[in-house]
This record gives sequence, C-alpha cells and structure tokens, in this order.
Amino acid sequence: MPVYTYRIIHEDGSKGDFFEVNQSMSEEQLAIHPETGEKVVKVMHAPNLGLKHTTGGTEKKLDNKNVEKAGFTKYEKDKLTGKYHKTAGTNKNLPSTLNTDAIRKNLG
Repeated sequence: MPVYTYRIIHEDGSKGDFFEVNQSMSEEQLAIHPETGEKVVKVMHAPNLGLKHTTGGTEKKLDNKNVEKAGFTKYEKDKLTGKYHKTAGTNKNLPSTLNTDAIRKNLG
C-alpha cells in the first residue's frame, strides 16, 4: 500500500508538521488529520522509481567492447590537444581522429 505525505495547516493558515499515512490508491485523500481534526493538504513528491540503474552499470554498458559490439563508434577527447580519438568502433569510413575546431570552421 502506498505511503502518502500530508502537511497540517493551522487555523491561522500557517503550515505545520508533516506526517505520513498508508492509504490505498482508491481511497480519497485526507482533508483533516485523523487524530487531531486539523486541516491537512497532501504533499506531492517526485516518484521513486525502482530502476536498475547504477553508476557502475552505466560505465559497464559504455565500455568500449560493449559500444563496439552494439555497432557504435566512440570517440574520447584528448585533454592536451583537444582532438577526439576513436576508442571503439570498426567503421572504416570514420576517421580515427576528429578535430572539432576544423569541423566548426567548415560549419560556420
């Protein structure tokens, strides 16, 4: 059963404490606190999606062997020269090095 967060609204309109309630999705949202009878409002949160995502998993998927196996080409930037060098991919039509400055000049 989902857990919903509510916030107490005092008679003077000031905001009070938060509290959580286990409620079925089919139940109506609360308008008053179940114990104190004070007015409450439901607090919306970003959903917590239980995805199978980890930093290590992403790094493994972007490993050069996996990228190449999937048919992609990967370039990595050389910090000294600013050029990009091919680190994965077997497409012979693509250059082994990219100079982005030269590409920008041709586009602009």
